[in-house]
Amino acid sequence: MFVSALDAHLQHVTAAGFDAADLEAPRRNLLVFHGVGGIGKSTLSRRLEAALAHAEHRPAQWGEPAWHGPRIVPVRLDLARSANTDFERVIVTIRLAVAAAVGRPMPAFDIALRRYWDHRHPGEPLEEYLRRDGLVTRFGQALPQQMQAALGEVAQSLTLPGMLGSAVGQLTGALVRALREHRRSVRALAGCARLADLLEADTDLEALSYYPHLLAWELARLPARKQIAPVVLLDTFEDIGDRTHRDMERLLQHVVWLMPNVFFVVTGRNRLQWADPALHGQLDWTGPAAWPGLAGHGVPAPRADAADPGGRGQILIGDFSDEDRQDYLTHRLTADGRPLIDPTLRRVIAERSHGLPLYLDLAAMRFLEIRRTGLTPQPADFDVDFPALIARTLTDLTPDERHVLRSVSLLDAFDIPLATASAGISRDAPVLRLLERPFIRHTPTGLWPYHLHALIRSTLRTAEDTTDDRWSPRDWRNAAERAHSAVGRQWAEHTGPGRRLLIACLRQGLTLASEFHLDLGWLAEAAWRYVGDSVWEPVTPTWRGTGDEAHPQTQADALVELLNTLGRRQHEHRRRTANRLAAVIDTGLLPEELGPMARYYLAKAHRDLGDSAASRTGMQQVAEGGGRLAPAARRGLAHLARLAGDFPAALTVAETLGWAGRQNRVLGDIHWPQGDITRAADAYEHARNDAEQRGIAGERATAQAHRALVLAFTDPTTADSEIALAHHLLTDLTLHATTLTLGIAILIRDAGRGTDADERAQALRAEIETAGLTSLLPLLELAVCFHHAVRGDEELLAAAIHRLRRITNDGDHAYLADIACFMDNRPITPDGSPVRWLENEETIRRRWRRLVTERCGT
Repeated sequence: MFVSALDAHLQHVTAAGFDAADLEAPRRNLLVFHGVGGIGKSTLSRRLEAALAHAEHRPAQWGEPAWHGPRIVPVRLDLARSANTDFERVIVTIRLAVAAAVGRPMPAFDIALRRYWDHRHPGEPLEEYLRRDGLVTRFGQALPQQMQAALGEVAQSLTLPGMLGSAVGQLTGALVRALREHRRSVRALAGCARLADLLEADTDLEALSYYPHLLAWELARLPARKQIAPVVLLDTFEDIGDRTHRDMERLLQHVVWLMPNVFFVVTGRNRLQWADPALHGQLDWTGPAAWPGLAGHGVPAPRADAADPGGRGQILIGDFSDEDRQDYLTHRLTADGRPLIDPTLRRVIAERSHGLPLYLDLAAMRFLEIRRTGLTPQPADFDVDFPALIARTLTDLTPDERHVLRSVSLLDAFDIPLATASAGISRDAPVLRLLERPFIRHTPTGLWPYHLHALIRSTLRTAEDTTDDRWSPRDWRNAAERAHSAVGRQWAEHTGPGRRLLIACLRQGLTLASEFHLDLGWLAEAAWRYVGDSVWEPVTPTWRGTGDEAHPQTQADALVELLNTLGRRQHEHRRRTANRLAAVIDTGLLPEELGPMARYYLAKAHRDLGDSAASRTGMQQVAEGGGRLAPAARRGLAHLARLAGDFPAALTVAETLGWAGRQNRVLGDIHWPQGDITRAADAYEHARNDAEQRGIAGERATAQAHRALVLAFTDPTTADSEIALAHHLLTDLTLHATTLTLGIAILIRDAGRGTDADERAQALRAEIETAGLTSLLPLLELAVCFHHAVRGDEELLAAAIHRLRRITNDGDHAYLADIACFMDNRPITPDGSPVRWLENEETIRRRWRRLVTERCGT
C-alpha cells in the first residue's frame, strides 16, 4: 500500500503540468495509518524511514522500487508530548533534511526563516538552537552555512553586502522593495509570487506556517541532477491536541497543503478528519474535494486495494501476522548481522504476543535483561501473559528499584529529584539504577526528561499485582501524596517566569489529586497564578468527558473543569462558557477560596453576552466578599456603570481601584467616549507599562490594543505603529476579545478609505457573534458610523446609527449611539439622552465632530 501510494505521488509530481505553487488543487500527498495504541504504528513509521533511507533496510516484499527519478529523502518527526516537538522544530527539521540532501541554499525560504528567527528568538542564534536540540548531530551543520550563503546572495544582488548578518530586517525590506519594483537584480526570486507578502507579514507562528510554500517552490525549481522527493513521516499524531483544540493540527495542515511536492505519512490512533466539511472554520482546508484520499472510512491494511492508493488515503492497521511477528523478532536484536533470539524462542514469543507489537518490543527488553545477568533466555521465561511478563521484569529489580518504579508510574514524566521525592527515599542511587533500564525513556529536551514506557506504566497501574512486595491501596495513596507534594515543591521553588513549568505541574498535580481524592494544597495557589497571567493554555481533564459531559467527583475534578472552561472560552461561544461555569459552581466542590474565581468569570461571561443585570449581581457578590478578585469585581462594576452611560459613577469607582483593579485601563475606557483621546491614550499607556513591569503578558496586550483603538480615531499614521505593537504583544497569546478589539481598531484607522469597509465589518460581526462576545457589537457599529461620517455618506450613516440604536435599546452602550450622532452633528433624540457625561454634552459633541472633520482633511 505504501509503495503504491508513494509511486503514485512521484508520478504525479513529475508529470507535465504539475505546479507546486498551486494553492487550489486537491491534495493527494498524504497517507494515514491509524489504529489502537500498541499496534505498532511508531514501529512502522521508524521502519519506513529506515527503508527509504537505506536500500539494505527495504523489506523483501517491496521488491525493486517502482519509482524512478528524484532521490527519496525521508525525515521522521515524533509528535508525542514526551518528545516536546513544537511547530518551530517541525519546520526547522524539514529544512535541515533538505539541507543535508541538496547541499545548496533555498533563498526564498531561508531568508524568511532567518527573519522569523531573529524576531522571535533575539539573542539566540539558530546555530546554537540546532546544537542544543541535538539537530546538528542528526543532520550535520549544512543549514547555517546555506542560510548565510542565501543572505549573501541576496545582499550581493542588491549591492548591499555590508548588511549581511547584522541587519536582516533591512535586507528583507530592501528585497521586498526590489520585488515590488520588478528589478532585474532579483529576477531569480521574482518567480515566487508570494515571497514579498510573506516577508512583510508578522513574524508569528501563523506566518511561519506559510513558509513551507516557499520551500516547496524552491524544491520545484531545483535542477534535474539535484531533484529530491522528500517523504515526511509524522508519528504519534494524536498527541498534537484533541478534537477541540486544533491549533497545532491547523499549523501542520498548512505544511501538508502548501507542500504538494512532498509526500506525508501520518501515523496515529485516530483517523484524520480533514475531509469532513463540518470542520470548516477550525481548519483552513476541509472537505472531500480538498482531500479526496481522506474521505470515507479507513480499511484494515491487509484488505487495502493497492491498485487504488489515491482512494485509500487512510489505512486501519490490524494485528501483526505470524510472519510479521517472526520478521520483527529476527531483526529487533542482532549481533554481527545475525539474530540474537533463536528460532525456537522467537516462535514462543510470537505466539504469546497475539500479534501485539508492543508485547514483542517488551519481550525483546526482557530478553536483554536476562542476558545482562549472564543467563541464557529460555522459552519458559516468556511463556506468560503480559501482566505476568511485567511481574517477571519486576523480579529483576532490587526492592528499592521496584519501589521507585511504582512511585514514578504515578507521573507523566519526572527528573531525578522528583523521582527521589516521590519515592520518599533520601538518596538518588535507586533512581539512577532504574534509569539504566530499557523501559525508561529519555527525552533530553523535556521539562522532565524521563518517562516510563507507556504500556508498562499503564499495566503497573491497572493489572493485578501478584508480587510479594505489592502495594496496598494505602501504599498507592501515600505515594500519590508524596508525588503531589514533590511536584508542588518544584513549582514553588522555581525562580523566573516558569509558565511552562506551572502548566506541567498543574497537569500532574491535578491528575494525582483527582485520582486519589487528595486535598488541593498548592494547586489552589497555582490556579490563581494560572489565571493571573491571562494566557489560557488548556489543562487536560483527568476524567472521561469534558465540558458539558464532565461529571466532577472531587475538588480537583471541579478545578480542572473550571480552568479548562476559562481556557476554552477563547475558542467557544460565551453562552457555553456561562453554562459550564454555572455547572461547576452548582457542584459545590470548589473550595471556598476558589469559589470567587468561578463567580467572577461567570459574571464576565454574562457581561459579554449583554446580560448586565446578571453580571452586576455576580460582580457585587465577589466585590462584597473581598479576596483576590474583589478589585477586579469592582472594576467590573465600573465597567457596568460605564455601559449604562453613568460616567461620573464609573469614574468614582475607577479612582479607587489601584493596580489590582486595573485602574488605568478603566480610566482609559471612561475618558475616550468623552472624546478626550489624549487622556485615554495616556491612561492605556500607563496600564500597559504597569502590566509590563509585573510581567502580566495578557493585560499588557489588552491595554495596548485599547490604546491602538482610541488613537485610530486621530491619526492613521500614529495608529499604524500602535496596532503593530499590539499585534506583537498578542503573539502566542489566545485573547479572543482583545484580538477582535484590535480588528475594530484597524477598521477605525482605515475610516474614509477604500470601499470594502462594510464587508470587513460584516466579517468581524460574524466572528463576534460566533464567539458570543456581543458586548463588542456596539463598538463595531460605532467604527462603521465613523467611516460613513468621514466619507460624508448621510444615508449609510443614518442606517448605521439606526442599527446602533437597535442593539443598544436595552440601555447598555447607548452612549455610543449619541457619539455617532455627534460625529455628524445630528440631534440625538427628541426626548434627549439619559447619558451622564463627565462634561457638558456640547463639549463632547464638538470633540467628536472635530475628529471627523480632521480626518476628512487628511
